[in-house]
Amino acid sequence: MHMSHGSAAVIAEINAGLLAPAAHISPKFLYDGLGSKLFEAICELPEYYPTRTEASIFAAHGPEMARVVGDGSTLIDLGAGNCAKAASLFPLLHPAQYVPVDISREFLLGAVEQLRQRFPHIEMTALGLDFSSSFTLPDSVRKAHRVFFYPGSSIGNFTPEQAVNFLRSLRSNGGDLLIGADLIKDHEVLDAAYDDALGVTAAFNLNILRHVNHLAGADFEVAQWKHIAYFDFEHSRIEMHVEARCDLTVRWQGGERRFERGQRIHTENSYKYTRQSFATLLERAGFATTHTWTDDEQWFAVFHARTIPD
Repeated sequence: MHMSHGSAAVIAEINAGLLAPAAHISPKFLYDGLGSKLFEAICELPEYYPTRTEASIFAAHGPEMARVVGDGSTLIDLGAGNCAKAASLFPLLHPAQYVPVDISREFLLGAVEQLRQRFPHIEMTALGLDFSSSFTLPDSVRKAHRVFFYPGSSIGNFTPEQAVNFLRSLRSNGGDLLIGADLIKDHEVLDAAYDDALGVTAAFNLNILRHVNHLAGADFEVAQWKHIAYFDFEHSRIEMHVEARCDLTVRWQGGERRFERGQRIHTENSYKYTRQSFATLLERAGFATTHTWTDDEQWFAVFHARTIPD
């Protein structure tokens, strides 16, 4: 058994997931230091179209987005990671304050340090926290002209129900949305994006086991597990799992479980939407879509939405 480095709440969450009838680990635990770097590598892969496609939308429609968003915003970047997406928009958006939020705190602070040198005139307030439950912005974040920036289709990691609740929690902090959503397309394109030929996505997914060893003192042996990803038509989502290659027992702080060969632990969903179904989701959360931008192939969409007054 390894030493555990997670808080009591984190260990309790991991314990509950591993002991659930269908074992699962929250996708937020994919992003430790190494996980964040592996995800950066995924974004470079030929199979992983979302990053490229979304970037092409920002490149083609950036000036119009800037007109819609307006100058001098308080730009709140959710799951900012290396902050590259937001930074590429700074010359167009001219935010007054940039507030990157990410669970991987050290990684985030390093990225922001570099950004400060490039954009000294923009006030920057980095927040290392888990925003997946619900969160209230500290007083250091300006109240005026808040825009929540949530690119990269991360909203797809939530079930539609969770997504509505999450967006409602954003709405309660006051502000507009600039959000990316991955659209339904040919399943072969989808499957390849989550199970690439180089095995980078597999490494990213399996790294969650190393992270859980660190957080919860577990004794997962990564070599005993394999990466599984596929499109589930019924739920319109990609599912990622890790699957036991043999019969084994895993122990962690506060529990243990026997897994038989072929048994899986669910690690991530990535829901895919149509333009209409996503606009409906936004509406349920209290936002009205003002603009939608897509690429020529309609593989990806970026939505701007404003709060519907009560």
